[in-house]
Amino acid sequence: MKIDHSLFRLDRMIALRLTPDYDEREAKAIAACYLADRFKVNRTDILLDKTLSLTCEENDRLQEDIFRLERGEPLQYVLGHAEFDGHFFEVSPAVLIPRVETVGLVELAAARCSKGRACILDVGTGSGCIAASLALRLPDADITAWDISPDALAVARGNAASLGANIRFEQKDVIPLSEESCPPERPFDLIVSNPPYIRRREAADMARHVVEHEPHTALFVPDYDPLVFYRALGRFGTTHLADGGVLCVETHRDYNRHVLELFELLGYDDVSASNDCFDAPRFVCGVMRRKSHHQQ
Repeated sequence: MKIDHSLFRLDRMIALRLTPDYDEREAKAIAACYLADRFKVNRTDILLDKTLSLTCEENDRLQEDIFRLERGEPLQYVLGHAEFDGHFFEVSPAVLIPRVETVGLVELAAARCSKGRACILDVGTGSGCIAASLALRLPDADITAWDISPDALAVARGNAASLGANIRFEQKDVIPLSEESCPPERPFDLIVSNPPYIRRREAADMARHVVEHEPHTALFVPDYDPLVFYRALGRFGTTHLADGGVLCVETHRDYNRHVLELFELLGYDDVSASNDCFDAPRFVCGVMRRKSHHQQ
């Protein structure tokens, strides 16, 4: 038995049910993206009001998906994946949804990493989107990825396996490790991170689908210390980066300049800030030159 739906009406119905949480334009975009991904229909199919014929099982899934979207669950969690840097990554509530802005961090990091066999560390890997994207861009690199969450690491391992990205995953927390002064056997040529950077007081102004569904450990930092992870990353880099090694991070737009100044105070050279694809201040990179560092 098949259940027929008017695509035009279905598209409008989904968008209408999302309007309590999204503005009209965004609700329409989510509805169209959902139908395109789940049922492989395009905008023309919707405008021509073609018929979508579903089995009972498919229709039940449709109704469940709409309920989840209406409840505020992000589209990427409903679909089970998100696109990032030209690849699809599995996502779940255990990991932050990859944002298009963060592709800029991958581009910066890859451009700074000229060694063929570079040793790279991704701190707070989440879904593994940064580490896997770098592995695919730099196939000769030796890449390690850390996260404190075993559930996030399970998602990241699955993504790396499905994409054929060779990455070593480890459950580690950079904050206590930043206090260790013993250098590693092989220092890193690049440390990259998109750490938590949103102050908890900002949650009141954030969208419900973010605050109620994405992992808070990947989003928030204490109001009294928004630079906590940048301080740890900067200190860690002073002992674990090779001479000439690079630290690249994504930042809160309000604290981009503060992170730049922090890295300069920690002894990094050539510290620079750059904007994301929306022209917002988003990234900071610094170079650890040990000779100049010890002379200062």
